[in-house]
Amino acid sequence: MLTHAAATKPLAALTGGLLLAATLTACGGDSAASDEKVVTVYSADGLKGEKGDGWYDQVFKDFEKQTGIKVEYVEGGSGEMVQRAAREKRNTQADVLVTLPPFIQQADSKGLLQPYEPKGSDQVDGADKSGDGTWTSVVNNYFGFIHNKKELKTPPTTWEDLLDPKYKNKLQYSTPGVAGDGTAVVIKAMHDFGGQEPAMEYLKKLQANNVGPSSSTSKLAPKVDKGEILVANGDVQMNFAQAKSMPNLGIWFPAKQGGKPTTFALPYAAGLVKDAPHSDNGKKLLDFMLSEQAQRQVSAIGGGFPARADVKPTDANAIELAKLMEGVDVFEPDWADIDKNLTSYVDAWKSATGS
Repeated sequence: MLTHAAATKPLAALTGGLLLAATLTACGGDSAASDEKVVTVYSADGLKGEKGDGWYDQVFKDFEKQTGIKVEYVEGGSGEMVQRAAREKRNTQADVLVTLPPFIQQADSKGLLQPYEPKGSDQVDGADKSGDGTWTSVVNNYFGFIHNKKELKTPPTTWEDLLDPKYKNKLQYSTPGVAGDGTAVVIKAMHDFGGQEPAMEYLKKLQANNVGPSSSTSKLAPKVDKGEILVANGDVQMNFAQAKSMPNLGIWFPAKQGGKPTTFALPYAAGLVKDAPHSDNGKKLLDFMLSEQAQRQVSAIGGGFPARADVKPTDANAIELAKLMEGVDVFEPDWADIDKNLTSYVDAWKSATGS
């Protein structure tokens, strides 16, 4: 079930598809290659900039300069990255895994992560890290939607608005079970409509306007900006960063008709991969991501919210982000329930939408 909580804490831009490092060597942690000055990151999209101007771009550059360790980067949807790591379980290639919930919990339950508490993780809220030390949030975030500000004279404010025929083939959301933000559509609908059954009834109706599946949420923003579609799902950090080069993007949070707009925290959570080929380098990168310097860059460069409670940025982005969240009701999903029942929720969505 999805439980409601008081408003709490809050999540550069895009890279589409899968970014593969040129050399990904599969080697055991006790091999000679474990001494290599390299660390491999499997990550959900959203933190790397299309033009090399994202949070990852800056952090990886600073990390390589300080340590001499080269970051090899692989990107895809949250579910896609977990599935890949699971397939490679006997021949581990990733050192660090970064995904949105509930996929970081899924990775943990599949035995893909090993305990490591990075320096600075004591400043991360208990709800944003695992109790057994297998993962911790590195960038906080909120789930949201985007619309085209230029084309829509009257932008939508409710779920029900999206059923209007004017959105036929002009609305798209990423695939639940594959993309973290796509799964978030189902989680928010279940909360706002009061359970699985009414949420699926709504999403069945919404399917009449839906363009179709998308494995990557970040690919939807350029389509909204150009007016190819008018509405899509996303998250605050990614879309806020994208809006710097896509001026027609407007971030909003659907409300149920007669209710308040709602959202929930959807952080980028990172863990050290079990049997990582470069485990020590993975630990160093996790420490670096949670350093005060990197955390202060989360808003200024990445357009997101720091994971550390003791880092309180005052840059222009941080002020604008705080204003964006005003009046939005933040609920806290029951992630343990979602991890346990994710397959059944996704199956219900597939049945309702014919996907």
